[in-house]
Amino acid sequence: MSDPSFHGPIVYGIANCDTVKKARAWLDAHGVAYRFYDFKKQGLPQERLSGWMEAVGWERLVNRRGTTWRRLDPVVQSRLVSESAARTLMEDQVSLIKRPVVEWPQSDVSVGFDPEDWARRIRG
Repeated sequence: MSDPSFHGPIVYGIANCDTVKKARAWLDAHGVAYRFYDFKKQGLPQERLSGWMEAVGWERLVNRRGTTWRRLDPVVQSRLVSESAARTLMEDQVSLIKRPVVEWPQSDVSVGFDPEDWARRIRG
């Protein structure tokens, strides 16, 4: 992922995720060159996870609305009270990570797909 000549956003997610599909279609429709990293197929990049947690916090990265969360044992859900617990769970269940995670050229990170926010980012 580290090509110094590339200056567009890097989209991290899972290719068959509906939200990721919408986000990628939006970028394509707006002519935004981006890279896609499928952490289901390519693995979760540990150094990126650390950066995301630092940038947005572990609470924002954990998708508590998805199927993976709902399938977790309530005891496991109740243990999610710290950064270390969140890291362990996200490493074990990458589908728990809210998608997409985008690293923008301005060294900023966003989580989820928000067309209005993204429009502001590509304009400025």
